[in-house]
Amino acid sequence: MVFKVIIAVLAFLVVMRVGLFFLRTVGQPPPPPPPPGEMRRVSLRYRCTSCGVELRLTIAPDEDPEPPRHCMDEMEPVTPVD
Repeated sequence: MVFKVIIAVLAFLVVMRVGLFFLRTVGQPPPPPPPPGEMRRVSLRYRCTSCGVELRLTIAPDEDPEPPRHCMDEMEPVTPVD
């Protein structure tokens, strides 16, 4: 009987600590945004030639970023249809 009570108290303490940890992380404010000029708005679309997956970049560190990699190959830029 005493053994079950000890196990229950330990389980309660573990659950309480984990719950408080998650509540503290949710309660913290988000990190500040990067300084202006560090990231730029872009509108680029890429397609993987191997599998066909498409990716849209909206923010990049420079105006002409390197193409991302997918399926171990560089993705090809997709021309806009406009």
